Amino acid sequence: MLTQVCKAVAGLGITCTTTDVEGGVEKRFLEHVAAYGISYGTQEEYSFRQALFAKRDAEYNEINNDPSNTFVVGHNMFSTMTDDEATKMMGKRPNNTQGLEVEKFDLSGVQAATVDWRTKGAVNPVQNQGQCGSCWAFSSIAALEGAHFLQSGNLLKLSESQLVDCDKTSSGCNGGLEVWAFAYAENAAIELEATYPYVARTSTCAAKKDEGKVLATSYKTVTPKSVPDLKAAVAQGPTCVSVDAANRYFQGYTGGILNTKRCGKQLDHAVTAVGYGTESGQEYLIVRNSWGASWGEEGYIRMSLDVTGAGVCGVLLDSTTVKAN
Repeated sequence: MLTQVCKAVAGLGITCTTTDVEGGVEKRFLEHVAAYGISYGTQEEYSFRQALFAKRDAEYNEINNDPSNTFVVGHNMFSTMTDDEATKMMGKRPNNTQGLEVEKFDLSGVQAATVDWRTKGAVNPVQNQGQCGSCWAFSSIAALEGAHFLQSGNLLKLSESQLVDCDKTSSGCNGGLEVWAFAYAENAAIELEATYPYVARTSTCAAKKDEGKVLATSYKTVTPKSVPDLKAAVAQGPTCVSVDAANRYFQGYTGGILNTKRCGKQLDHAVTAVGYGTESGQEYLIVRNSWGASWGEEGYIRMSLDVTGAGVCGVLLDSTTVKAN
């Protein structure tokens, strides 16, 4: 492997031997470069990216050595990104749900110990939004797909790009909001991805009315800072939730139950809660991300529900349910 990673940077005129990199952070950086097929055009760029990687490496070691953490972090596509570059993998606008009707749940009954809409056929495979701030569209579409499945028994793959291009209240790859997406989908049926494929950029709206398949019929917010209300919402179907993802804990997550209280609550990333469960006495939320199946637990993250108030990374602050035809 070390021979391969040395070859990966030979074109830069960088001298690299297995002895030089064996056992150090440079070895891990070169393995990362090879694994992700990355190439750098100059020595300066190579050194800059290696420094970013080394900083992450130290941070991840510190996090993984904290015995209070019930999760693990590790290197992925974020390891050589600047903060500005990482922001392009998010895209949620500030909360704008004031005045939206709050859904009232009957919390008197006993909720199921475990809910997982993936096992019931209500969730499509994880996708990758790419370098486009369209997380809001992926969160909204996943919830719409689940709502349509619950109404019809048929799981469709709907178009995120239709929302990116056609929801003019949102700003395409420059960000948006789930409630704006649902407001659009109340009046314009969402097409299948097969007829309106995802391209990770904002384009001119090309929606065709006769291709529309699913309309949103209603959408409501969930009482913030309430684990019982969020669980009740998720028990009814996949639910839009939001997190603060501009931190090493969320971005570097590779497995376990994210339980840190150290990530923030400035919501900048929209995701979809598709279930909940318990492990070793710790309750968690099952969250579908849009960073590809190589991130986290095959594209998912389990987030602790034992952290109250704003929740882990603010996950209890802004949730939205939707119903569809």
